[in-house]
Amino acid sequence: MRATIEVSGLRKRFGPTLALDGMTFTVPPGRVTGFVGPNGAGKSTTMRVILGLDAPDAGHALIGGQPYAGLRDPLTHVGALLDAGALQPSRTARDHLLWLAHSQGLDGRRADEVLRLVGLRTAARRRAGGLSLGMRQRLGVAAALLGDPPVLMLDEPVNGLDPEGVIWMRGLLRTLAGEGRAVLVSSHLMSELQDTADHLVVVGRGRVIADTGVADLITAASRGQVTVRTPAHPRARSVLSNAGASTTTAGHDTIIVSGLSPEHVVAALNAAAVPFSEVAAHRVTLEQAYLDLTADAAEYRGAAR
Repeated sequence: MRATIEVSGLRKRFGPTLALDGMTFTVPPGRVTGFVGPNGAGKSTTMRVILGLDAPDAGHALIGGQPYAGLRDPLTHVGALLDAGALQPSRTARDHLLWLAHSQGLDGRRADEVLRLVGLRTAARRRAGGLSLGMRQRLGVAAALLGDPPVLMLDEPVNGLDPEGVIWMRGLLRTLAGEGRAVLVSSHLMSELQDTADHLVVVGRGRVIADTGVADLITAASRGQVTVRTPAHPRARSVLSNAGASTTTAGHDTIIVSGLSPEHVVAALNAAAVPFSEVAAHRVTLEQAYLDLTADAAEYRGAAR
């Protein structure tokens, strides 16, 4: 089976609400693909359609070239974590996994293997209803890995994890992609995706806004700007403006420069004998790049106080 997720032309309407409006993207093997967008952008609906939980009005979603409904023993093809709370609370963690394993014809020993992998071996006999949110997240990841699938879909996988758990999750996702699996991760934590994802599918209002590498998105959003740190703030701005740059203040000793390369900034400041401690290519965070990209796609905003 090919380790891919293919989404093509998905349209889905819930009454008057158009949830998906031609959603199209591909998740290839061997990399972590971040799936991001504002609330109501269509991420959850898309993932539900991929897993056969919702039927699209148009378009299709394929896992390894097949619709989910056509997969035999689907846990061996795709593992998913959409809701860590989707558990029978009276079952133990191990029994939850055994129930899933038996439903797919898997050896029960696999349940013990994934419990060890996610760090829940000592909690194997605890009832699921008594687990913390972070532990339920780990159990959900264990269930997704149960069939050793080539495709993984995880919705907010670090939700509820402690710092050690967050670091562990980063490493796990990178390892899974490094093994040649297709990994799709939906998250609102841009700082986590900046350290984890290779590629981003950014969505808004039911369609794809950008389908790009993380590094490429950050580079484009940085717009070739230059950061200058100088104790002679007003004079430096005057010199750089006269050299043809536009400048903005980013702190009492920091200027963001547009329109000049770092080399030309250094030359202009040196020629005017303006002291500076740093001149470097300006690099925005993934969060800043994301907010710029989705500024017109956010439907729900809190009011400023």
